[in-house]
Parts: sequence; C-alpha cells; structure tokens
Amino acid sequence: MKEEIRALALSLGADVCGFAETGRFADAPAGFSPLDVYKDCQTVIVLGIALPKGLTKIKPRLVYNHFNEPVIGALLDQVSLRLARETERRFGCCAVPVPCDTPYEYWDAEHMEGRGLISMKHAAVRAGLGTLGKNTLLLNREYGNMLNLGMVLTDLSIPSDPLAKSICIAGCTKCEDSCPANAIRNGVVDQKLCREHSYSQKTAKGYDTTECNLCRTVCPVVFGLKTG
Repeated sequence: MKEEIRALALSLGADVCGFAETGRFADAPAGFSPLDVYKDCQTVIVLGIALPKGLTKIKPRLVYNHFNEPVIGALLDQVSLRLARETERRFGCCAVPVPCDTPYEYWDAEHMEGRGLISMKHAAVRAGLGTLGKNTLLLNREYGNMLNLGMVLTDLSIPSDPLAKSICIAGCTKCEDSCPANAIRNGVVDQKLCREHSYSQKTAKGYDTTECNLCRTVCPVVFGLKTG
C-alpha cells in the first residue's frame, strides 16, 4: 500500500513523497499538529515538487515570484487533492488534502509572522524528505532546497519513512552572510525583516514581487548533492 501511494503521488506530478506517522508530531506546537486539522489522522503524506534550476539564474522579482508562489502552489494543491481522492477510492479510507501555503489562521501582525495550518517543512523532515538548513529551507539530497511542499492526512496506518541525514555544510554561513536584511541568525528567520525586504513591493499594476531569494540561491547545496 505504501509504495502504491508513493508511486501514485509521483505519477500525479510529485518529485518526492514521504510518510510520517502522527507519533512523530508529538512535539508540534499546540494547534499545529496534524491531529488539530484531522483528529483521526494516523499518517501524514508529504509531497514535494521542485522548481526548475533556471529560476535561480534570474532576478527573482517577477518570473521567479510567479512560479514559486501562485503556480507551484496551485499545482501542489491539485496534486494533493487528486492523491487524496484516489487514495480514498483505492483503500476505502479518509484523506484530507492540506493547503500548501494559504489560507491559514495564525498571523502576528506586529512581527509579520504567519504560520501554516501545519508546518510543511517540519512535516517533510519527519517524513524523511530532508533536514532544515541554516536558512530554514528544507534540504533534500536530490533536489537541494528547490522543493516546494504539499500534504495529505489519512486515517490509514502507514509506517514512517527513515529520517534523512543532513546535507547542510558544517561551518557554512553563506545564507546568513548574504542576507541583505540580516534576517537569518542561528537557524531562525525573522519574518518581519525578511518580508519587509523581500515581499513588500508591487509593480505599478499591483502584481506581487519577490525582491530577494539569496538565502536559497547562494546555498552550496541549492541543487542537492552531486552524484556523478
């Protein structure tokens, strides 16, 4: 069953798929556990879709922003929805797709800090898809920090995948040193500083922009570990 679901996720467009039993979320902050979204959840299925490498070679303002935000977000939500429906059909279970980004409830206006219904990147760590880098982005051995993430919760009992080993380079501080807003310190990102610098502008017509993605692009393992 597990490998059938993984193969299904990949056939629907995911690049990676991992599994984590809800016991791995025992330390999740109150209100942000999978069980807070779906009380009968037994397993969290985490999906990842990688951005093209070429999007790191251009200014992020418009093209990167467009594909990293609305386009890949909508794609992940579609894959999650289709995976949930097909998993229910095949296995007679219940499955809940979770929005990959918005909408969410939590917003601290003073600190400009938002939190998804469930932290996708922390779920990905628990599902064995990678570990967090100093820039707080997920680092995956094959896709580096280029994965965007989605999720499905199910009442099926599926064994967790093994946890991943970190590929973050010890002593490397390129993401911290390159941040023009000085928003990254000790593995924590100050969302207010980051948002004010990177996401506060719009075009004359009102389109959202991304002004900076250096913490992603300067990472030595932005594209993962080379295998040959």
